[in-house]
Amino acid sequence: IEVLMSFIKQQILKMIIGAALVMAVAIPASAQQQLKIGFVNLPVLIQASPHWKAASATLQEEFAPRERELLAKQKELEDLTTKAQKDVAVMGETERRNLEKELRDLQRDALRLQEEFREDANLRQNEEMSQVQSALAQEVRTYATDQGYDLIVVDGVLHVSSAIDITEAVLRAVEANFQATSATQ
Repeated sequence: IEVLMSFIKQQILKMIIGAALVMAVAIPASAQQQLKIGFVNLPVLIQASPHWKAASATLQEEFAPRERELLAKQKELEDLTTKAQKDVAVMGETERRNLEKELRDLQRDALRLQEEFREDANLRQNEEMSQVQSALAQEVRTYATDQGYDLIVVDGVLHVSSAIDITEAVLRAVEANFQATSATQ
């Protein structure tokens, strides 16, 4: 997630710089007007948004059966390891080799399941994160337009005055829109 967030921050920063340059060129010096600028803390907005909470719940529900399967496989491996340690002294050579092979196979299966689970979960999480970010970007644009903002700055900022931090206001608008959308579906 951190790599994805870093990439997204870079892309958004590029868009912001581009927008700022366009605005600087588009607004002639003679038209000295007061610009309305706001800041949105994107990671906070994403984590607090109902979009991400819903996506997280969906992912949890989607991956719960596989997680239970993985935990059961790990428990089986743990139980067999405990049994092997306890019974190794009284086992014959063939029985001990068979048990060692069974342990290796079980450990390999558990590791494979764990890796597949992790890869699939990361892939789905990235898909959901992309959808959430897209939806929130549209929400921020809509809010900015409705409230008359000329520029909204996201991350990559060294200092932000609380006077222009509109993250909470945008979050309230996002939550209201999410509830309104959920109520009509």
